[in-house]
This record gives sequence, C-alpha cells and structure tokens, in this order.
Amino acid sequence: MNIGVWLDRAARKGPEWPAIYLGQECLADYAGFDADARRLAGWLVGQGIAPGDRVAIFMANSPAYLIALYGVWYAGAVVVPINAKLHAAEAAWIVKDAGARIVLASGALAQDLGDTGARVMDMHEGDALETAPIGDITTRAPDDLAWLFYTSGTTGRPKGVMITHRMLVAMSLSYLADVDAVSPQDATLYAAPMSHGAGLYAMVHVLRGARHICPVSGGFDEAEILDLARHHGRVHMFAAPTMVKRLTAHARDFGASGEGLRSIVYAGGPMYLADIIEAVDHFGDIFIQIYGQGECPMAITALPRTDVSDRSHARWRERLASVGRAQSAVDVRIGDGEGRALAFGQAGEIMVRGDAVMPGYWQNPDATGKAFARGWLLTGDVGVMDKDGYVTLQDRSKDMIISGGSNIYPREVEEALLTHPSVSEVSVVGRADPEWGEVVVAFVVPEVGARVEEGALDAHCLERIARFKRPKRYVMVDELPKNNYGKVLKTELRARLDA
Repeated sequence: MNIGVWLDRAARKGPEWPAIYLGQECLADYAGFDADARRLAGWLVGQGIAPGDRVAIFMANSPAYLIALYGVWYAGAVVVPINAKLHAAEAAWIVKDAGARIVLASGALAQDLGDTGARVMDMHEGDALETAPIGDITTRAPDDLAWLFYTSGTTGRPKGVMITHRMLVAMSLSYLADVDAVSPQDATLYAAPMSHGAGLYAMVHVLRGARHICPVSGGFDEAEILDLARHHGRVHMFAAPTMVKRLTAHARDFGASGEGLRSIVYAGGPMYLADIIEAVDHFGDIFIQIYGQGECPMAITALPRTDVSDRSHARWRERLASVGRAQSAVDVRIGDGEGRALAFGQAGEIMVRGDAVMPGYWQNPDATGKAFARGWLLTGDVGVMDKDGYVTLQDRSKDMIISGGSNIYPREVEEALLTHPSVSEVSVVGRADPEWGEVVVAFVVPEVGARVEEGALDAHCLERIARFKRPKRYVMVDELPKNNYGKVLKTELRARLDA
C-alpha cells in the first residue's frame, strides 16, 4: 500500500479536524491538507514525475514540508529528505546520487544548491499548489521504495538507506503498539528536523488525525516549545537527549511546569542517567525512549514511560540506563557479528530483523552485503540483553560521533581537513560533553615547516561541510599513534582526551 493513503483516509473521516499549525495559527484542516497534497502531486505528474522517481526535499521545518511529503507520495514518487543543516555541496551530492529529478526547497536553500541536473522549486514561491489536483492516489506495492534516507558511512560518502512503504507502516504501527497512543485530540510538535525522526513520526499522527504544529522559529527554542505546549495541549515531541536536557534546565530556571506536554520520545544519542532522572522529576511521566537507526528507522527497541518513570523496581536504574525491549515488528538479538546468538548478559553486536528493516543501500550492493549476516541487520552497536529482554548499549563499534542528536562521521571531517595544504595527517574522534553528548575533536599533524591556525581550519571546514560537523577543538601533534599496519589508534587518542 501507499503510505500516503493514510492522509486521504483521515481527510475523509474528519475533514474538519484541524491539521496544520504554524505556531498558534491553524493553516489547514485535514480536507485542506489533503487538497494541497493533491495539487502538488498534480504538479509533479505534470513535470513528468512517474512512480518510483525520486523527489528531494531540502527544507527547514515548516508546514510546507508536510505538504511536500504527501504530495510526493500521492504522485507515487520517492521522498529524498535532506537535512537542512547540510552544506549545499553535501546536499547537491545527495541529489545527484539519488537521481532526483526535482528538488522541493525553500528560501535560501533553493538558491544555494547550484547545478545538480534537477529542477529546484521553491515551495514558498512556486505555483505548484495552484495546479489541478491529482485524481486517484498512485498505487504502490508494500516493498516499493517510499523514503530514501542518506546516512553517512565510514567511507566518508553517505549511503542511501532504502525505506519501503512496508517499513513505514511497520514502524508506525509499532509506535502505537510499543511507544504511545495517538488520537485526533493529540498534537505533534516538530522541534527536531523533519528530515529525520520527527518527520518519520508524522505518519502515525496523520493516521490518527492528530494536529501538526510547526514552531514559528523553525526549530528548537525552549521558551517557544513550552508556550506552544501550554497553548495547544496534549503535545507529543521527538527530541534528542541534549534537547531534553536543555528543556529541563530552562523549565527549572523559569519555573515552567511543562503544562500541555503529553509525551516526549527521546533518541539519537546517549542519555545520561542523571539527566533523565532530573527530567522525570521535573516534568513527570511523559518520557519514552526508542532506539533505531536509518536502516531500521525508529523501530528496534522501546523503553515505555512506565519503565522510564518507575522507581519501585529493584533494578530500575539498570532498566532506565537501557534502551528497552524489542518493538513489535522486529526480532532483536545480541550476536557475534556472524548472525549467531550470544547468551543473555554477554556483550556482542546488536542485530535486528523484521518488516521495519531495510532491504539494502541504494545502488550499493557491497555495503548491503556487509550490513547483513544470516538475514540479520548488523547495527554496528555493541550491547547486552538481560533475561527480561532489556537491551543496554555499551559502545559503538563504528566511530560515529553523535552530537546534539546529529550523526557525525569522522571520515567526512577528516577528508575535509586533509584538503587543506598545511595539513599532513588528521584523525577525528568524539569527546564526551555534558551538553551535546559528544563534540568533535581533530588531532592534526601539520606539514613540515607549516604553521596551522585553528581559525583557518575552521573556515576551511565551513566551506566544505555542515557547520555542526566541524571540530570544536583542534589538537596539534607531531604524529598520530598507529599500529603495525599503519592504522590510527583512535582509542589512544580518546584516552589522551580523557587524561
């Protein structure tokens, strides 16, 4: 089935239900939401978009983002969401690799892409919503591609995770089974990027006919979020752990109770035990944790609000430090990397299989082959599972850095720095940070006789990669520690930072 039909059904069931808000202002009911999506789909078809074609969305959070999602699906095309924080060159590479024929963009982002071979349409200025609406929604099979999500890899180039309609359905129904209930009286607030987890949760809220709120700021502002929650009531929000920490600190400092916040689902990085305990103490029983990754979006495990808030169980601290138990649509096990199960309590690779797991990477059979063992997706994360099924993450076998909920892969930063003429060698690692979870640190070996200024390296990075990926600290060294095979010993670099 086409995941887009959920909007059509909601519009038929409750055409007058309020659907899309910008701040406190209602811009559309479900009938209007559906009509705008149909008009955009009509425009896309008129531009020659056929079922299976890729359409990129390069926009910051806004009501237009929701219309773009469903317009693309109504036309039978594939959404390619691009993080609005990416550098234009990074976004252009994704557009080209995906073979996107059209980019739906907004404002300055529409101007910055350059020549990608795709037509760029500014959703805030174009005439797409003046087009005659599409008739029937394009039929799609469950295993047809719906969402092409680019996640970086250790090779330094992003990989396109193929997410099917079946995966999105499984993820959404698992939300209702394992995470939270949703009704037309509820609202979801988009404070985190809609190109990632926040946008993925739009579907289940459309299914249930809930309200969709885009902050006027377009992002995460603590005071604005608390004000919108108080105004709208019954608000759901997806947040990175650093956002939870900031929201708690702001509410505590300004005496805000969090009135109107119904549920905050957190994921995307390490949540420190002290931080979630403080958040629950202040806001109450509203927090839920999930664990997923692009290859199995939002759907590996869940720690329900009862577990997050429980303080009576003998092992409540251990459970709160976990990421919960397997969600309904998947099997989860701890294995040896070859697909063989390990005993309870034994550390190994977290593996997952089921209807929420990707079929593979876009046009990358080698990476796809390495990602699976005996039918199990290898997450690259190390953890343990207790006899009750609770999974606790211990480490990441990959070197990914998670800062403020955003994934940063060291190789991307290293490659950018290595193009500087005064840099001979570089190695990038993450350092624990109480606010951001982790921050990027670059160990730099200058060319012989060269003097490297941190400001120059920072400017160099900003010309090539997104601002949030650049190092927060540069450490100049004479040489990098290496093993006998010439591989940089990043564990030693991290130990230096700890020391």
